[in-house]
Amino acid sequence: MNKLDPGKLPRWLKRASLGLLLAGVAAALWAFWLEPQRLVVNRSELRLPSWPAELSGLRVALLADLHVGSPYWDVAALARLVERTNAERPELVLLAGDYQINDVIGGSFVESEPIAEQLGKLRAPLGVFAVLGNHDWWNDGERTRRAFTAQGIRVLEEQAVRVERNGSAFYIVGLADQMERASNPAAALAQAAPGVPTLLLVHEPDVFASFPQLGLSPTLTLAGHTHGGQVWLPLLGRRVVPSRFGERYAHGHVVENERHLFVTAGVGTSIFPVRFLVPPEIAILTLR
Repeated sequence: MNKLDPGKLPRWLKRASLGLLLAGVAAALWAFWLEPQRLVVNRSELRLPSWPAELSGLRVALLADLHVGSPYWDVAALARLVERTNAERPELVLLAGDYQINDVIGGSFVESEPIAEQLGKLRAPLGVFAVLGNHDWWNDGERTRRAFTAQGIRVLEEQAVRVERNGSAFYIVGLADQMERASNPAAALAQAAPGVPTLLLVHEPDVFASFPQLGLSPTLTLAGHTHGGQVWLPLLGRRVVPSRFGERYAHGHVVENERHLFVTAGVGTSIFPVRFLVPPEIAILTLR
């Protein structure tokens, strides 16, 4: 059998091989270096049939999965994120959990107090509200709750808070982490007055699938946890989504059974410090 002499390969094949090699190197640099340290502001208008005209135009900043201490996301980077969020002038800031890290390759653990100190600089006239995620409970959730509370951030767990804007009211309801805590969405939502619009803040979005069976219809459910898959490959999709529903609730605005869900791709990384076509984001939602 004749061996293929690399020196005699057709010119087009050499060029194609070199192109593939360069594309692979570029993709790796993008995924492991450039994109994980980017920060984009994604602005969306959500038209919600049951959102009252009196509250139309409410601007909400949704932040999740900060994972401070993951590569490129130290406390200084968190401070810049807070500045950019404040520059958007949201009326309300919602934090959907997972502020710390566990075993991220190349990461460095950060305690909850310096994270809370930076998040305490968020400014919104209607307040800053948070829920805790699974990583927060793996790293002493009660300590995180105390640190946030000391900075003026209201941490909600199976609780509802009434908020007024220009004489009209709505509720923010926060659920307990669905992986680590006991949760009763029906009981939590029952704390809101009937007929008053409700923003339901959760960490994991999977609970949304149970709402039709439970007869629950919050005006809008807001979640994180999925990181948008961290890696999105065209044609192949989001390959690793921590949800039993796969890509169904991976990212963005989802409408099912006339119920609305928005899932942010978050900011930091988990396990592997990689993002590809899923940049860290500040989600700015205008509710209509």
